[in-house]
Amino acid sequence: MSIVDDKLAEPAVSSRSTGSDSIAPASIAPASPARRLWWKWGGEDISFAPVDQGSSTTSDTKRGDLETGTTGLVNVKGSVFDDSSAAQFYEPPEKYEGRHRFDPKATWTPDEERRLVRALDWRICLPACIFFFALQLDKGNISQALSDNMLDDLNLNTDDYNNGMTIFYCSYLVAELPSQLISKRIGPDNWIPIQMVLWSAGLQTARHSSSPVSYSEYLKVSSFIAYGVFHLEGHPGLMGQGWRYLFAIEGGLTAFIGIVAWFYLPPSPTHTKGEGIKGFFRGKNGWFSEREETIMVTRILRDDPGKSSMHNREAITLKLLWTSFCDYDMWPIYLIGLTWTIPMTPPTSYLTLSLKALGFSTLNTNLLVIPSSVLFILQLQFWTWVSEKTNQRMFVGLVSQIWVIPLLIAFETLPGTFPHSNWIKYAISTLIVGYPYAHAVMAALASRNAGTVRTRTVGTSMYNMTIQASNIISSQIYRAKDKPYYYTGNKVLLGVAAFNVLLFVGTKIFYVQKNNKRDEMWNGMTRDEKLNYLATTEDKGNKRLDFRFAS
Repeated sequence: MSIVDDKLAEPAVSSRSTGSDSIAPASIAPASPARRLWWKWGGEDISFAPVDQGSSTTSDTKRGDLETGTTGLVNVKGSVFDDSSAAQFYEPPEKYEGRHRFDPKATWTPDEERRLVRALDWRICLPACIFFFALQLDKGNISQALSDNMLDDLNLNTDDYNNGMTIFYCSYLVAELPSQLISKRIGPDNWIPIQMVLWSAGLQTARHSSSPVSYSEYLKVSSFIAYGVFHLEGHPGLMGQGWRYLFAIEGGLTAFIGIVAWFYLPPSPTHTKGEGIKGFFRGKNGWFSEREETIMVTRILRDDPGKSSMHNREAITLKLLWTSFCDYDMWPIYLIGLTWTIPMTPPTSYLTLSLKALGFSTLNTNLLVIPSSVLFILQLQFWTWVSEKTNQRMFVGLVSQIWVIPLLIAFETLPGTFPHSNWIKYAISTLIVGYPYAHAVMAALASRNAGTVRTRTVGTSMYNMTIQASNIISSQIYRAKDKPYYYTGNKVLLGVAAFNVLLFVGTKIFYVQKNNKRDEMWNGMTRDEKLNYLATTEDKGNKRLDFRFAS
């Protein structure tokens, strides 16, 4: 992989342009330090390269320690707001809901920041996980229902199940983007609770992609719930089968949590004060002081000024929507979303059916699912942490494919039955289902590389849509004629996993080369040329020359 040379050749072209990747400087600035090699881990992302700094502050390099050695304040060196001449091009517009709290000169201590982040974890992140857990509870209980002979009760076979899941994911796919657009118009604080209540009633199939952390908690808790509920099998009542009780009980729980969510969720960090019945659980004084709101808003925009490009209730026009669709720099991420989960999805969807086929009872099957769920949780948390610490995304996605390939080979080569085959195949299935789950990393990458709120809204929707398209493909790989060992299906999964290895490596190379090319042009420009570019360019978001992609 190449790095920017210390001595760039001297190109000559006008400093004004509307095509960022085709810009070359009119004069040469002093030599800039070389970029990190693509494989060197560590550092911190910076979305926009500052005017007065070279490649040392781009997306593969480190911004600085949390504290400065002399002031004891949070180190914000490397922010695009450091330069007063350039800061005007990054300041949030008046329509931005947090504009009144933004202060680029604000300072705060590390202790203040840690306390504020901890408060956000408890007040926002934890409730959000609970809300999405409730959403996922209804979406995913089909797996537990299968272990309770739901297909036999309904006179269906596994091909019918595949077709049903295909219809489900097609509905999900079609409704994903409209759902995100509605959320952008009325706010997620209103739309998420509405979806939860409607979903629990079985009236719709579209909603936001579930939080990966809450999804992992669902996997573990739902098995315990199913184990208890299935003891109601044959209990006098209107339902009879245990899986019917499961749908009713978990649907009611989701509806209750959805109602609570509507009273609880605030529209933004600067609007947490309760206003009427809507903010009943937030109180009249809100959660944060003015100083805390200033720290939150300033901290967010120092990290990524593009997050202020739209108001949180501003709808997306058809023109903006089409522009986002045509953002070719996001296409590699969409292609990853289309294929990276395929090798693991059929074994996961068929886990309870496979365990029943291995001779385990309904109740034991639901208990045996728990170890894979626990492993899934640990892998999700660990590899997300690794991604954050190493500043690597494609590597984590690559690990998921390397993890599953030998396990699929084992499934493909092992005979149908042999001594202790049921437990050995159970162990392999557990390892496949508990794979390194990179969805949190990939979804964050789609948001990060979008560059603006407009492209972020559509970009994350597009990524989620490719995930649903991936589920549609996955639902047709294991066929009834191939059961119980699905040798043909596993060959297909192996081929897709091998393709994904090449895809992750290729995407990494694509973004690194993109950043290197922009670094070469940006660092070769004089300070005045950079300021002139910022003042005159028509490039927006990730098409700007000072924008750097994460990978």
